[in-house]
Amino acid sequence: MRLPRRKVLHLAAGAVALPAVSRGALALDYPSRPVKILVGFPAASATDVVARLIAHSLSERIGQQFIVENRPGAGSNIAAETVVHAAPDGYTLLAMTITNTVNATLYRELNFDITRDIAPIVPTFKSPLVMVVSPVLGIKTVTELIAYAKAHPGKINYASFGNGSAPHINGELFKMKAGIDMVHVPYRGSPVPDLLAGQVQVLIAPMPVVIGQIRAGKLPALAVTSAARSSALPEVPPLADFVPGYDTTIWHGIAAPRNTPVDVVSELNKEINAVLADPAIKVRFAENGGVPIGGSPADLAKLISNEKQKWAAVVQAANITPE
Repeated sequence: MRLPRRKVLHLAAGAVALPAVSRGALALDYPSRPVKILVGFPAASATDVVARLIAHSLSERIGQQFIVENRPGAGSNIAAETVVHAAPDGYTLLAMTITNTVNATLYRELNFDITRDIAPIVPTFKSPLVMVVSPVLGIKTVTELIAYAKAHPGKINYASFGNGSAPHINGELFKMKAGIDMVHVPYRGSPVPDLLAGQVQVLIAPMPVVIGQIRAGKLPALAVTSAARSSALPEVPPLADFVPGYDTTIWHGIAAPRNTPVDVVSELNKEINAVLADPAIKVRFAENGGVPIGGSPADLAKLISNEKQKWAAVVQAANITPE
């Protein structure tokens, strides 16, 4: 929200007389310079795609630049720690995802606590993941994949974007529920080229990463991870049809450093919710296989808490460790 100069000067004069409200008066002129949104993954990752859609819309709506900055590394912990230790002024934000909650259990000596050291702003996007296989493998259904894996234990390689990433923990959950043995192959970049070439055989991927190849007929999609079918790929069955009880999604949100002024958080929450309600954004999210979430800072805080507890159980059961 940008206020007329006369209104800003009036508020500033009031702040001189009443120092106790100075933080609030300053916050009302937010943002007065570009805002960075840090993404803990490379360009073209699901988190990056969603963050850029939101940043572009915010820039147009508010008239101030929202710039996505990729800080990949350490399973997204580099970006998270940078934001946690940034000035709590609303000019450095974190594009959160499921991996941030996994890391709370996966990494035992982090220099921050994701539930204590951030100010949740708003949940933004959710979608199921989709299980795709190499076209070289010649497998068309989850039933065939499970049968092949049981007949050839340890011969199927499944790819991920690194230890603790959504593809990794979903791969481990699938192994446990299906009673099979697959070998995890973590990648620092995209595993899709190797998947297409047959060097790895399976990937449980965020939809924005592979939906283009699926629609083009380049990657066979066996199942989505949600309990129901996805409107983005209505012909693809839920994984729960083959592995009872399987139900996971990826999600994204925006957060700021702890102690960011409440009115800055409220302003961001209001503007991002307005972006998420825009029909054009809903269309773009649908193209990437997902839907907007929206809601309050408390909604994101609850999501973080629930997901942290859920994935802690998988990390511990599968004995997942950092790279």
